[in-house]
Amino acid sequence: MKQIIVKDADLSKAAMEGMDAFLQVFIDALREAVGGEPTAESLQELNADQVTLLCWDTLHQEVMDGGFVQLIHNGYGPFIFKNPFAKALNKMWGMRDLSKMLYEVHTLWLEHREALEAECTDEEFMALFEQHPQFDDYDDMFIENEERWTDEIAHYVDRNIEKFAVVE
Repeated sequence: MKQIIVKDADLSKAAMEGMDAFLQVFIDALREAVGGEPTAESLQELNADQVTLLCWDTLHQEVMDGGFVQLIHNGYGPFIFKNPFAKALNKMWGMRDLSKMLYEVHTLWLEHREALEAECTDEEFMALFEQHPQFDDYDDMFIENEERWTDEIAHYVDRNIEKFAVVE
């Protein structure tokens, strides 16, 4: 396991800025440890909570930017849906509603992944949103609950800092 180190001063400053900044200290340290984008090999050097936080970060960035269609098209479907991410959110982090939503989107991913993951032009990519409206309600649900879910994750990390990093 890689030892992830965060500075106490960075955490204190981030905590004053809010939950997003607090989480970003850990996310940045984890991303640095895995060389930026996680790979199957680099993820093996992290524990389950650290991987779950990286999955959350990827999910959060992609869905807030372009919804589940974008997340899937950009190739993150396996990272989100093939990892035990939803199970960890439910069983370890107590986030049943987010977990339930991810299981539902996982089913849609399996049904539509071939079309969504295919190479395409920018114009064809934009058309994917109209061709796959079944993701719209999940995009809306994510956006409506994003602040609460981020808060729950920040509290989980705060209560379990030792699972995420060593604070110096």
